[in-house]
Amino acid sequence: MSDGLPFSVTVEIVGFTGPTTFASLFDALDVLRAGLALLPLDADQADCLADQFGPRAAGRIAHRLYRFGAVGAVAFVGLDPHPIYVCRAASPPPAGAEAS
Repeated sequence: MSDGLPFSVTVEIVGFTGPTTFASLFDALDVLRAGLALLPLDADQADCLADQFGPRAAGRIAHRLYRFGAVGAVAFVGLDPHPIYVCRAASPPPAGAEAS
């Protein structure tokens, strides 16, 4: 199934995965969720991030990527923040960008 986006998508969990680019948003989100599932997150945070980057969120994420170029969040492993980026492959997250 095509996501219809005219650009590739890059995903990263800072401190755990390097940036990886996919031709499909669906593939990018599948890999991102798999990476998040491996992190030692508490149940509430894991559920929240699974919903935020889940299959039902793909339309919202696609809209934000098309309009703004990026979507972000933060995963906390203990007290350490790890930004999560989903962005157009041609527009990496700016240095010091805050996750939403």
